[in-house]
Amino acid sequence: MGSMGNSASLWKKRLGGLFCAAALLAMTAGAASADDKPFTFVALGDMPYGKPAKVYAPFKTLIGQVNALNPAFTIHIGDTKSGSTPCSDEMLLEQLAFMNSFDAPLVYTPGDNEWTDCHRRKAGRFDPIERLSFLRKHYFSHGPRSLGKVPMKIERQSDLMKEYAKYPENSRFVKEGVHFVAAHVVGSNNNFEVRVRRAIKEFFARDAANVAWLKTGFDRAIAVKARALVLAIHADMFKPGFFRAKKEAFSGASGFKRFGDTLIKKAAAFKKPILLIYGDSHKYKTTRPFQKKAPNVVALQVFGAKQMHAVKVTVDTNKPAVFDIQPVKNKALTN
Repeated sequence: MGSMGNSASLWKKRLGGLFCAAALLAMTAGAASADDKPFTFVALGDMPYGKPAKVYAPFKTLIGQVNALNPAFTIHIGDTKSGSTPCSDEMLLEQLAFMNSFDAPLVYTPGDNEWTDCHRRKAGRFDPIERLSFLRKHYFSHGPRSLGKVPMKIERQSDLMKEYAKYPENSRFVKEGVHFVAAHVVGSNNNFEVRVRRAIKEFFARDAANVAWLKTGFDRAIAVKARALVLAIHADMFKPGFFRAKKEAFSGASGFKRFGDTLIKKAAAFKKPILLIYGDSHKYKTTRPFQKKAPNVVALQVFGAKQMHAVKVTVDTNKPAVFDIQPVKNKALTN
């Protein structure tokens, strides 16, 4: 009995050690490490704009250039078509096919032209809510995986937060100690269309989901001492009327106020380098939009529309300037 008792006690200790190790592994998943290696990714969006016969060929050239760079992944910040081209099933599925022609994984967050603005005459007078459902069904129904020829594993809000099961487009992942978060924040004032009851209802529900996703993303990064964070959205939240630079606060009539205020607060608490990637206004630039309250945020607006170029971001958490940002000019448009 004494021998059996000692054996049982020994097994309990071993099992306890295994459980502790597993718990520690779970807690440190995504945490910073001295072994984190530099890597590159590509960001683009607001393309291809125009008639397929004219813009698809140069867009394919750009995709080929991105594939030649062999990035770890690509981030598409939405607006896969212009607001004046049809929001037909055919058009949206063609853009999905483009995304799946990238060799590396591709993470996509929707823009307004894919659904919010589809009520426009030139866009075909579609029902925006129905178009959003179409996007979710075809772009985000493939489980916890990205798009691209070789998808990578990602986490989706719909899988992790039961109260937000309708938002599979909100995603996150970790690469070399850097946390990436994608949130569904779109142009056209984030669909906060006060004259349309259905739009108001949709906006408030999605805005709550986005704010919750942003909070948990930052809380997770802070808990594991992540070395940097990248946030990808579509909307240019800094257009006149939406953002008052002097007061660093979003206007009360803005569909970006709660999300923007939450970003400022969480970014200030995180303290580490943050790269906010967005599009919508089609002007390549980098700024520090929250210079006083969250100076650790660098905002990158990608190319778009007629400027059908991409941006390469090299990430090295061992350098003071974690993010090195370089344009990738489309050869089909620069020759």
